[in-house]
This record gives sequence, C-alpha cells and structure tokens, in this order.
Amino acid sequence: MDRLLLVGADLVAISLLTFAVYFPRHHRRDLVAAFLGVNVGVLAVAMVLGSTSVGIGMGMGLFGVLSIIRLRSYEIAQHEIAYYFSALALGLLTGLSESLDLLHTGLMVLVVATLYAGDHPRLFPRHRQRELRLDSAYTDEEALRSHLEVLLGGRVLNLSVKGIDLVNDTTLVEVRYVVPNASRAAVAKPREGSPRTDDSPRGRGVRA
Repeated sequence: MDRLLLVGADLVAISLLTFAVYFPRHHRRDLVAAFLGVNVGVLAVAMVLGSTSVGIGMGMGLFGVLSIIRLRSYEIAQHEIAYYFSALALGLLTGLSESLDLLHTGLMVLVVATLYAGDHPRLFPRHRQRELRLDSAYTDEEALRSHLEVLLGGRVLNLSVKGIDLVNDTTLVEVRYVVPNASRAAVAKPREGSPRTDDSPRGRGVRA
C-alpha cells in the first residue's frame, strides 16, 4: 500500500509540474512526453533498485546517467533543463522512499513550487535575451549598443559579440536587455521555441 501511495504522489507531482506549470507557459508538446517518460521511468527503476541490495548509490548513478542523455540528444533551453532535472528528482524521491512521510512529501512540494515561482512570467517580466545577426559589421561596441537599443526598443544590459564577418558585412551578437513597459515587451519578446532570426535593419556603426 505504501508503494501505491508513492506512485500516486509521484504522478500527482509530475502532472502538476508538466500540465499546470510547464505546458501552459511554454507550449512544447514534445517535452511533455519527455518529462512524463523520464519521471515514470526513473520511478520504476528506482523502486526496483530500492527493493534490492544495490542501494541508493546506484540510484544516484542512474540520476547522473540520465542527465547526460539529455545533453547528448537535442538542444533545449536552460529553463527546460530545470524541468527535466525536476522530473528526475521527483522520480528518485518517490522511487527510493519506503513510505510517503512528511519529509518526502514536503520535498516534492518544494520541487514543484520552486519551478512554479522561478519560472513565473511575473518574475523579471521586462528582461529579455536574444541572439541577432545584424547586416553590418560592428567593431565599435558603443555604436553596436546604441543600434541595438534603437532596434529592440529597450536598454541594453549586456551584449556579447559572437562573431564579426568582414567579408559578408554581418555581426552575430547575443544581447540581454530590458524593455520599458509591458506594451513594448509584447512587441520585443520572441516566441518560445522559435528559431533565431536574422535582423535586417542597417544602423550607423563603425563599418570595416
């Protein structure tokens, strides 16, 4: 009966994390199956390991191996890595537990609540990050910063030039910026999961 309660608690936790927190915010259907599959798979294997003499050490080794699988497969965003590891953690918490006590219940609630708060859209809502390819080769950082602020309609907090192509006259830059208000944010915010787009407007910079 204790094992059935653990399975039920795990299913409730991963369902809340996936269907109530992640999907309404990011809308990636492929990762729904990934989170559910990883969680239930880890739960099943951890329960089997917990019932043998292998012990918790093997369970933690399983956690590390499964985390590498994600890194060797398909690129996902940093916030999605957090959901991925949380799904793993929930499976291990319930799979390696003997009973559903107050400590394990509290830890499961903590995992879900942390992702709910840490990935909430109201947390730093005006901050944005984009990678742009400009059709001018900028060698002057201040000119580049000024052009980006006009282009994005916000204040540039940090920029990192990834590459300057003097032959094709382009600049690849990653920029973090803050928009002044919600209406400007709606215009400047890129769609989740969308590919990186080139930027066509030409600005005044130092051209090579």
